[in-house]
Amino acid sequence: MIEVVNPAWLSMVVDSGRYGYADIGVPPSPALDRYSYTALCRLLGYAAGMPALEVMGHDFSLKASIDVSCAITGAWVTAFVEGVPVAPWRVFRVKAGSTIRVKEVTEGLRYYIGFSGIIDAAKVAGSYTTNLECRFGGYFGRPFLKGDRIALKDIRDAGERAIAGSLIPSMKAPHILRIIDGEEERYFSAEALKSLFEKDGDPWYKVTTKTNRTGIRLEGKPLEFKKGTEQSIISEGILPGVVQVPGGGQPIIVLYERTIGGYARIGHVIRADRDLLAHLKPLDMVRFQRVTRGEAEGLWNEKAEQYYNMLP
Repeated sequence: MIEVVNPAWLSMVVDSGRYGYADIGVPPSPALDRYSYTALCRLLGYAAGMPALEVMGHDFSLKASIDVSCAITGAWVTAFVEGVPVAPWRVFRVKAGSTIRVKEVTEGLRYYIGFSGIIDAAKVAGSYTTNLECRFGGYFGRPFLKGDRIALKDIRDAGERAIAGSLIPSMKAPHILRIIDGEEERYFSAEALKSLFEKDGDPWYKVTTKTNRTGIRLEGKPLEFKKGTEQSIISEGILPGVVQVPGGGQPIIVLYERTIGGYARIGHVIRADRDLLAHLKPLDMVRFQRVTRGEAEGLWNEKAEQYYNMLP
């Protein structure tokens, strides 16, 4: 049994996602940083799909009543077990009665914690992940609260494993996000497109406080529509990473809690960069870099190699 001593800002159960139900409005709600989540599964000897904890905030702490192995991936953190430092992105052991504390996040935003036992969570529509709006899956469909108890099943020895430093991505701001053209890219003026991508201008945007698992609102130079162009579209299915632009001209990057949208789509963050979206936090600076679809495919192939090379 694992007891939640301090749930930090937001902590919840996630997995690789709940897919196949977008037609009835149910979003996938997966771990936002799939690479870090996959690394956690590999470290602990599980296939992707294992329930894990996704956490935001300092001073997250747990108390174990059993001997268990643990790992932390995602954002770089300073963490301790009974006051003794432990390194992220590697397996460490926790003895019964010990407290695990993540004191501080030093780079990035969200981090992932897993154990050498399967978290006993509610599985709904084939997934353990938490849908916060609908309040199902995970731990009673909600974030963790102080005093919650997490049961573990099938506890095993995870051995001593670590992800090589060369395979751990940077999450440090400012961020460069590569995008391909969106379906309504032609709705925007030449000036707006030039402003968004030019290196000699001021294409930087700031992440606002209106940011959550649904999307990331940015603030900067408004993107102007062509004269006479509709500033919205008939609502239709949207994918994670799409960059939508409402009438006010400030971009919104869509994440994983919506299945339809009605704003013009100026671009899509490429799949290779989508994990980074989990780590954009308020006041971080962001800019976009336009790439072709062929370049995007090549960049994803490079990222996929990292998945295969996580562990020997």
